[in-house]
Amino acid sequence: MSPVEWISRGASLLRPGFEAKATAGASREDKPRAHAGATGQAPAARTTRERLTATWRKGEEALSPRVLRRTLAELQAIVDTRASEVEGGRRARAFAAWYAGATAEERRDAWHLMSEHFGPDPKKVAAAREHYEAAPEDGAAEIRLRKALVSPRTRLLQRFAAFPEGMRFLVDLRAELLPHCKADKRLIPLDAELESLFSIWFDVAFLELRRISWDSPASLVEKLIKYEAVHDIRSWADAKNRLDSDRRCYAFFHPRLDGEPLIFVEVAFTDAMSDCITPLLDETAAATDVAKATTAIFYSISNTQAGLRGVSFGDSLIKRVVETLKDEFPRLKTFATLSPIPGFRAWLAKKAPAEKLAGWDKPLELGPKSPERQELLSWAARYLGKETQDGKPLDPVARFHLGNGARVERLNWAGDPSAKGLKQSFGLMVNYLYDPKRLDKHRTLLSQGEIPISGAIEDLYR
Repeated sequence: MSPVEWISRGASLLRPGFEAKATAGASREDKPRAHAGATGQAPAARTTRERLTATWRKGEEALSPRVLRRTLAELQAIVDTRASEVEGGRRARAFAAWYAGATAEERRDAWHLMSEHFGPDPKKVAAAREHYEAAPEDGAAEIRLRKALVSPRTRLLQRFAAFPEGMRFLVDLRAELLPHCKADKRLIPLDAELESLFSIWFDVAFLELRRISWDSPASLVEKLIKYEAVHDIRSWADAKNRLDSDRRCYAFFHPRLDGEPLIFVEVAFTDAMSDCITPLLDETAAATDVAKATTAIFYSISNTQAGLRGVSFGDSLIKRVVETLKDEFPRLKTFATLSPIPGFRAWLAKKAPAEKLAGWDKPLELGPKSPERQELLSWAARYLGKETQDGKPLDPVARFHLGNGARVERLNWAGDPSAKGLKQSFGLMVNYLYDPKRLDKHRTLLSQGEIPISGAIEDLYR
């Protein structure tokens, strides 16, 4: 270390504000150059372990080594076993307050600290595993292994969840974290830990099913408008139509995210299985006599919290809604969806010849007996009934409903003639049928690699 560097370092310790100014020039000098190596690639970013032992910030690093060390110490203080739960929660809340004002790059440094420095102790895990493998029937050995596998990161996240706004903090943190995990594998442990804890904390046993109506608080209706992911709510009149007395909307709520729906489903009542979304969204249509309805159509299901990705609510939500509707309206016999097919056009573009795609460019103009129309229906039936990835249906909406025990029931031509519907699936929509008596059977078929479909779907691609 040169005398100038030594003096600058000492000044930074005495005057915290000095460090940023003193290192500004050094940071510019340390930025990776385009031709830094023989391959022409910039040097790899330093790990947090390397940065914690360094003196100066380098390149585009957000927190200086000194501040990084202090930040790690603050996180370690949160999980300190000598601190009570109350004190640990207070420290976590203080850290969350700092995080709220941090830049995106500073937050990323905090993620790396949580992910890289709070894992299980490898030596304890190895010793416990060796002991367990030598005596698997020994209950004490199993308990020892389980304890060794519990990471300090779990305790850290639990402390954040302890204060009132902590659950909101963690859900938002993961929502911000998720887009970076694919490119930065160092963040995967933190993401996996959050998903595992959320699966416990947001188990259906802790959720409350509530009906949302036009009489609900305006702030809640605004959230439905914001989170609606299938058919955009265009106005307050549109929202009123979907929440009126002849419709139903149900959502799951968690006590630690009060007033914030986690997932919601919109339901219309009809006398037959719907084949087009337009009448269901028509604000001027006459109200349905729900007392005479025989069919409940789930026409929109939306998750609201990006940070809870991977935590499944849909199966439980639909089951609970079906039970609730059957109790309120005993005449209901059929429970089905009217669903989009979001991945169809993109898939077909890779499979069908270009000249075929040109023939389907204006699908609404194709007549009922048109060969092009029949061929397009055949391709759609194959896509929904045959195409899988890693043993699961290729289409994301199909994957959701079939995983919940539904079956592919019917394809509907011009089911969604909107620009969005034409763009993603040539206007096609599909009904997934929820037969309460066959949900487990359909799940079993799917687990065996067979997609449950009706005879009508099977006939289309024979």
